[in-house]
Amino acid sequence: MTDTNKRHFSVQLFALLLGLLLMGAKFLAWWLTNSNAILTDALESIINVVAAAFGLYSLVLAAKPRDRNHPYGHGKVEFLSAGFEGSLIFLAGMAIIGKAGYNLIFPQEIQDLDIGLLLTGIAGAINFGIGHVLEKRGEKHNSLILRASGKHLKSDAYSSAGLIAGLGLVIATGWTALDSLVALIFGGIIIWTGFRLIRQSVAGIMDEADYQLIQNLVEKLERDRLDSWIDIHNFRVIKYGATLHIDCHMTVPWYYDVRQGYEEVRKFSILMKEHCEAPVEFFVHIDPCDPPGNCRICRMAYCPKRTAPMETSITWTLDNIMKNQNHGG
Repeated sequence: MTDTNKRHFSVQLFALLLGLLLMGAKFLAWWLTNSNAILTDALESIINVVAAAFGLYSLVLAAKPRDRNHPYGHGKVEFLSAGFEGSLIFLAGMAIIGKAGYNLIFPQEIQDLDIGLLLTGIAGAINFGIGHVLEKRGEKHNSLILRASGKHLKSDAYSSAGLIAGLGLVIATGWTALDSLVALIFGGIIIWTGFRLIRQSVAGIMDEADYQLIQNLVEKLERDRLDSWIDIHNFRVIKYGATLHIDCHMTVPWYYDVRQGYEEVRKFSILMKEHCEAPVEFFVHIDPCDPPGNCRICRMAYCPKRTAPMETSITWTLDNIMKNQNHGG
């Protein structure tokens, strides 16, 4: 396990231990108040703890080196972790809505809201802080597990803030039905959060293209391209946890020998790595140029084998670089 992975593990472990403590505080708040809205917060804390524990295991598994059975590594487990967490969040939201709906029909007495709100507020503030740290670290190191955990904790904090505002109205108006109405609203928010995580997990497992990521890479590639890279096409990016796999076809002058072709791939790899914070693996297929078609888009100022003048320069874009088609063919 690398130093970065060890730091990821330590942060996630801290989130798990803190989640256990906050879960106890929220259930104490519910026990004191008998509030459905506070119960929604407490139930979501169970999800926080279970998801953090699974995320911790997933981080350990994702950090394992490649082996014979997993030649691309174990990074895909991050998507499974996010999907598992999203499913738990979704189910918790459904349970919250069911409980709140029941108590709209069969109300129950609420008490000691001031103490309950204080405990909920403290827990929510702590959740927001640790969630912010996890999310930023996940974005920096391209870790879906940490981003998912961070977003979950921050959404929990937002729910707590809304819950406090709603129950403040209960105290001000004396209308106890607001408690269940607030729980219904935030139950819906929790369901939406779970659905988004499930959607993101499925997209990762299915290798759905991240168009924003590809767009950023293509823009940098177009800006810093070398004239000897006559064409690039069939450009694809696949995520395996924190690692990016980039493969493409590169067209170079047909008379380049193996060593010269290798040098062009090496320069391409260096350029891409400069613009990717995540680890990157490359599979670049070399194509020889095909005169005179490629000559018409070739920007090489001097080419001893040119058979036609340059007519236009192809600007690489998200639309044309992903096609499996030589632009000069």
